[in-house]
Amino acid sequence: MSTAPAIGAAQGADGTSQPTGFGALIAALTPLDRADGSTAGLTTELPENWTQGRTAYGGLSAALCVEAARRMAADLPPLRSGQFAFAGPAAGRLDIRPELVRRGRSAATMAVALDGDQGPAVRALLTYGAARDSRVGHDSLAAPDVAGPDDCPAFFPSGGGPRFAANMEMRLAAGNRPLAGGDPAFWLWVRHRAPDGADPLTALVALADSPPPAAMVGFPAPAPISTMTWTLDLLGDPGDDPGVWRLLHSVSEQAGHGYSAQAMTLWDADRRPLAVARQMVALFT
Repeated sequence: MSTAPAIGAAQGADGTSQPTGFGALIAALTPLDRADGSTAGLTTELPENWTQGRTAYGGLSAALCVEAARRMAADLPPLRSGQFAFAGPAAGRLDIRPELVRRGRSAATMAVALDGDQGPAVRALLTYGAARDSRVGHDSLAAPDVAGPDDCPAFFPSGGGPRFAANMEMRLAAGNRPLAGGDPAFWLWVRHRAPDGADPLTALVALADSPPPAAMVGFPAPAPISTMTWTLDLLGDPGDDPGVWRLLHSVSEQAGHGYSAQAMTLWDADRRPLAVARQMVALFT
């Protein structure tokens, strides 16, 4: 097998350690070779500045699965849906192995296994489908009338938030911050700080699960959380620029017995819907 490169930090011109941006993280993925020399997938070492506690956050793990599938089968139709089960910590060396389950005339299914130092971390099922003519069309996902990102305050206070959040800009457009109390919902403008060279869809997947769970609005004090499952349905073209602003809504619809069920919606800067998602989160408070 290939040896995963250590990309925890790059060296700046002054010799100081520089955090790994999203574009550099994706560029550092290298082939994972089988004993016969064929390629089984991708491998890398998780940079420390992309961690949430002891592991990669869910959106990054999902994005790595999507990227591995994209590189293995570049002629796939557009990704329509992804289901992700987070079985264990995605930490240390990450090996990502995509497998084509089936391909038909207009649709395809890929399964992706992401393993970390402690074993199975993520199991993903990705569904692709070609566009077709249809007489059915409607859209009930109107974006809210909120201020643009330049007129919204930072979501996290200076130096706050999980470690990986420093790689992104997050602006609070409406709703409540974690620990603030009130309705467990918020609308954020989000974008990557350094996504140059990354595939726009891969970058979008990483953004779509970047904020903390909406249930944390009601936390009385900081406490751990863990995403168990995430379903992401893609609705629109992410465009060509992986670094543009996206508007994200997250709401906890029900919480109890230590779990929260939440819904998420993502729009582009022109308020066109890009994705919807559902998530089950374990709450340790």
